[in-house]
Amino acid sequence: MTYSVAIAGASGYAGGEVLRLLADHPEFEVRTVTAHSNAGQRLVDVQPHLRSYGNLVLQDTTAEILSGHDVVFLALPHGSSGALAAQLSAETLVIDCGADHRLEEKEDWDAFYGGEFNSAWTYGIPELPLSTGSQRDLLVGTKRIAAPGCNASAISLAIAPGVKEDLIDAVDIVSVLSVGPSGAGKSLKVNLLASEIMGSASAYSVGGTHRHTPEIEQNLRKAGAAEVSVSMTPVLVPMARGILATTTARVKPGVTLEKLYAAWSAAYANEPFVQVLPLGEFPRTADTLGANTCLMGIALDEHAGRVVVISALDNLTKGTAGAAIQSANIALGIEETTGLTTNGVAP
Repeated sequence: MTYSVAIAGASGYAGGEVLRLLADHPEFEVRTVTAHSNAGQRLVDVQPHLRSYGNLVLQDTTAEILSGHDVVFLALPHGSSGALAAQLSAETLVIDCGADHRLEEKEDWDAFYGGEFNSAWTYGIPELPLSTGSQRDLLVGTKRIAAPGCNASAISLAIAPGVKEDLIDAVDIVSVLSVGPSGAGKSLKVNLLASEIMGSASAYSVGGTHRHTPEIEQNLRKAGAAEVSVSMTPVLVPMARGILATTTARVKPGVTLEKLYAAWSAAYANEPFVQVLPLGEFPRTADTLGANTCLMGIALDEHAGRVVVISALDNLTKGTAGAAIQSANIALGIEETTGLTTNGVAP
């Protein structure tokens, strides 16, 4: 079966990545692409790497233009999807790549985003371990999907197995992430200019202010944490795309490296896109570029009594567009690996 697809925000990084992946999807046919300031231009003039889309022209982003498709991907700035999605048919599968439908508590939205609060949709990390089952089960047949935050994916997947198996102290989770600037979107910002980031690394959203914090804590509560506290510090580094997250947590008394490795390996044993590396090996962001994979390595700092998980993913693929398409596949009953790859691009 062929599903007709529209993509709102097709001129941005996230929208472009959705398009790149869908170009090889045998059951999704992209018929409509929309934008705001770039409306009226050919897609290939705005996204020149997407040669297979020929003369597809960007249209205005309106509910009228998006309506009538089987699947709609919303790759819009935070705060822009809620009102638009409310105008689309309940029979249309809608995937929001922004934050508008990720958070379940209005207090979290008000504290970290502000503006109108929208109800939470089915969350789009299929592999996320829950206290019972996995998030994948909840995606089957849904018509509304909230794709995850990229940093939230890197941290949640890295530490959730320890929460679920009660191996770590969930109120003492710390993560420092090296991130590429594409996660901030395509709009012009001085701190993202090449002359500002080349040869430099700089922390941002320091002191518990990053918007993905409540999303991560929400995920870990679902994994079984009665109480949870996450301190995350992202560091902007000079690579276009990718996240390398170093996440640590204090382990419970008696927990050994063997127990930790067994728990993480069991959590992701049957997952095609989340892979735990052999002990002593740790991932590089380069190995995930263009792939829908999250790779991770595990160690135990016995002196500090902390598990150390190094996770790597491509923020635009597994962190956004790949997760969105994988979740859409599950919702529609398509084999979830369809149109996605575990192979990265090197060098």
